[in-house]
Formats: sequence, structure tokens, C-alpha cells
Amino acid sequence: MRDIKSYESIIRHYESCLEKYGDSYKGMDWPIENDAEKRYTVMLDLIKNDVESSVLDFGCGTALLLDFIKRQGIENIKYSGLDLIEKSIQIANQKFPEVTFYCHDILQDQDRIPKFDYIVLNGVFTEKRELEYEEMLSYFKSMVHVLFSKIEKGMAFNVMSKAVDWERWDLFHLSTDVLIDFLAKEVSRNFIIRNDYGLYEYTVYIYK
Repeated sequence: MRDIKSYESIIRHYESCLEKYGDSYKGMDWPIENDAEKRYTVMLDLIKNDVESSVLDFGCGTALLLDFIKRQGIENIKYSGLDLIEKSIQIANQKFPEVTFYCHDILQDQDRIPKFDYIVLNGVFTEKRELEYEEMLSYFKSMVHVLFSKIEKGMAFNVMSKAVDWERWDLFHLSTDVLIDFLAKEVSRNFIIRNDYGLYEYTVYIYK
């Protein structure tokens, strides 16, 4: 698997956002609160009609998704979180001491993380920072392969759309043609692409 140094710039960026803005949507580098909550809703639509399920919030930050789950009164989710930033996990643990949180690089050792019914990745693949496109694409594919092996039912992630007026250098704009070719040939043909929630991104649900 790839060494952590190859995606260290992404981690350092989110560390700086947390340092600057704290436990907030801006601390997770979401510029608009309403858009952040829209993303939470889309992620949870993956499992909304299911019975009680175990869910790993991969790249959980300070567990803002769990804050949202509790505000919405959602009761069918057994939540766990994972993040590479120790301070984020410390804050999450302080807020929710009863919840299991992991601070671990799954690309280095995937055996330390159990299987879950569902895994959601909100914002994990939207920014590439200083990585070249091909580096980010390789990181994305490696992560999807590993995490697909850790689910019993499904997973969700979002990436930036290429159907935009212009592309930011620091964001990961992924063509749906490239995405579909990768998923169909290497992961699963059982997936849904959502482009119906008004943001310059799309969300993918992949099912076993």
C-alpha cells in the first residue's frame, strides 16, 4: 500500500482547519453550514430504510455527523468513527465517550478495523491538495478497494464533479466515465450515482 507521506498534505490541511476553526463545519473545511448538513443527509440516505446497522464514519473529524444524527433523532445507527488526526479523535471522544473511535491508517494495516454494515466517507475524496491527479486517483482506488472489503452491505463517498464552469487545482474532480470504469471492472457493478442535491459534487453508493 501507499506510504502515508503521499497523502500527508491532505491530513496537514485538515489539521490546520481544525486548529483555526475548532469543532465546527468550518473546522472540517466545509464553507457553508447548510451545505454541510445537506451532505450529512445524502450520506445517511444510504441506510435510512434499513434496520439498526453498524456504520463507520470514515474521516469522521470531530464526529459532526453523529451530532447531526442525534439532532435528527435517528435511532437505527450504531455509530463508530475513524480519523487520522489525533486532535479530532480526542474531541470526538470527549463529546461521545460511549462511542468507539479509531485513529488509524487503514492503508497501512487494515486488520485492526472490523467489518461494518456500512461505511460513509464524507469529504475524504473531495480535496487532493498538493497531490497530482494521478496520485490522488491511485489513493482513491486503493482506499475504495480496502473499504469495500470492510462492508457487509454498502458504502458512500463524495467527489467533486467535472460538470462545473471551472475546476479548482486543490480539489479532486473525478469524471463519471473514469469512476464507472473503475467500479464496474474492479469493485462492483451494483452502485448508484447521486447528482440531485445541488452541490458541485456527486455522491456514490456502492452495494455488496
